[in-house]
This record gives sequence, C-alpha cells and structure tokens, in this order.
Amino acid sequence: MMCGDILKVSTKNNGFFKINMSNLVKKAQNFSKRFGLLHNDDKVIVGVSGGPDSVCLLDILNKLKNKYNLKIIIAHINYNLRGEDSKKDKKFVEYLAKKYDLDVEILNVKKNSLRGSEEELRNIRYDFFRKIKNQKKYNTVAVAHNQDDQAETFLMRVLRGSGLSGLRGMRERNNDIVRPLLGIGRKEILDYLKKNKLEFRIDKSNRDLIFLRNKIRNNLIPLIEKEYNPSIKKTLALATRSIADDYEFIDLEAQKKQEKIILSNKKNKIIFSISKFKKNSVAIQRQILRRLISELRRDLLNVQALHIEEILKIIISKKNKRQIKVINNLKIERKGDKLQISV
Repeated sequence: MMCGDILKVSTKNNGFFKINMSNLVKKAQNFSKRFGLLHNDDKVIVGVSGGPDSVCLLDILNKLKNKYNLKIIIAHINYNLRGEDSKKDKKFVEYLAKKYDLDVEILNVKKNSLRGSEEELRNIRYDFFRKIKNQKKYNTVAVAHNQDDQAETFLMRVLRGSGLSGLRGMRERNNDIVRPLLGIGRKEILDYLKKNKLEFRIDKSNRDLIFLRNKIRNNLIPLIEKEYNPSIKKTLALATRSIADDYEFIDLEAQKKQEKIILSNKKNKIIFSISKFKKNSVAIQRQILRRLISELRRDLLNVQALHIEEILKIIISKKNKRQIKVINNLKIERKGDKLQISV
C-alpha cells in the first residue's frame, strides 16, 4: 500500500496494458449492466483522488474501455488541506494520467477560501465535474463510492434523523453521476489492488475521529461487525436498495396526490388544502411535504424527519386559531383549512 512518494508500477506488456478480466472487473461490469451505468461510446469523467477506491475504479474502466468504446478523462481536485500530502496526491494523479495515456483536469482550490465541511467539499467537487462535462461535451461522471461508503452513509443519516429519502443511500445512478463500485466492498478493492500491483495514496485524515464518518468507519462499524453482525456492510447495502424501491413507489404516489391538494404555488410560497391533504396515508403525507419543501428550497439538505413531524403536528392540531411557526428556516402558517409553507 502506498502512502508516500509515487512508485513505478509494472502493468505494461510490450507497450500495451494487460487486459486481465478479473472477477472484480466482471463484477463491476455486471453491476453496471444491471443499473445502466455504462453504455457504448460513453464519454466518462472519472473522479480520481489517488486513493485506493478511485485508483481501482480508473483501472477497471480502463480495462472496459475497448469493450464499450469509452472515452475517459481524469478529474482531480486539490483542496490544499493537507500540505505536502495534497501536492503529492496531485503529482500521483498526473502520473496515473500518463500511465493510462489519458487527459487530466485538475482544480487547485485556495486553502484560505475553505471552511472544510464535507458538504462544501462535495459541492466544489461536483461543480468541477459538471464544468468539465459541459466544456468537454462529456455525458457521464464516474465516482468511486463503494459498499462500505454506502453503509457508512446509511448510519450517518440514521444518526442525523433522515427520512426515507436519506435512508435510501447513494444511488447507483443519479442523473449523470454513476457509481460502478457501489456493489463492491473495500476489502475486495484492496485485494484487487494488491493482486494487480497497483499503487495508491493514503489520506491520513480518514482516521481523524473529529469527523462523524470516520467515527462510524473506525469505531462503530467494527463494533457492530464484532458483536452483532459480521456482514453489516452488505446487510445495510441491501437495506438501502429495498428502501430506495419503496421510496420510488411512495414518491410516485405522492406526486399524483400533491397535484390535487395545491391551492397556490408561487416562487417562495406554497398553499395547500389541509382537508384534502389529510385524506392521504401518513407515508404519502410525509412525502408530499418533502416534495413541497424541495420545490421551495431546491433540495432537502438538513431537512430531517423531526422537521417533517413538526409540520404534521401543526396540520393535525385541533386548535382553530391561526398558527405560525418557523421550522428549519421554513415559515409554516396555518389558517383555517389552508397551510402555507414559505421561505
């Protein structure tokens, strides 16, 4: 495992890469087929940090390149948060680009401009991917989230009080974002790298227990594996798939019911009929509220299950007087049979 300087990797044979269709490559290929992640002639931006997951993803996509006639470009973000290590990550990714004979786009972020939150870094990352996509006329962005990441994300969202939308986890495909490794565990990835003698970089901050994800990865999951369920990562991955299927059905029904209750829908304000709203099951009610909030705020970031329950309490309240309450920066106003949500 590589955690220092770049090392030369012996992967070429007579000037050409050996195409070794290992079990893991086939597994990623079958997973991609099942969820429609890769198509012939796709132009794919691959997010590469230099860590084990992204190195594995890049190598697998390179081995599938001829089969699907893929055009691949590497994208790397240097956040400059880890001093000399960040510079070495950048150099290593440039080395990978030369090794695979691929173009690379690198974003250098000024350290002083960052707060360093996970949400902020994620926004910078995906904004950069989409900028490349639009400029280069590519159609797909491949990122290296794996089954372990899915389990960690699920537990994070449980602890933060997410509803169904959050508990369905990361999607295999989310519009132009695809995750070919989402059905593969981290141990399988490390075994693949070792077997194929592929070097990678180690991000030491992944062990920093200041971050919730790292606490879950390094403390909570090992405890669950030892004391309760040794297959917890796979169990949670299956759970997110089941929840995602249920969510899709509920959301479709909520969309149909939503159209029947709306009285007014303006840019910053939505008004609906409480009596018509209450005719729906509680599951549909919750999803209608999530959909309306998403329309107003354009996302559901930081909207937790408890916020939805607070709004439901106002709706089912038997008080006849006018009620006004601010919940998570949303103004909720009930007057008679009308409920108004505004931002």
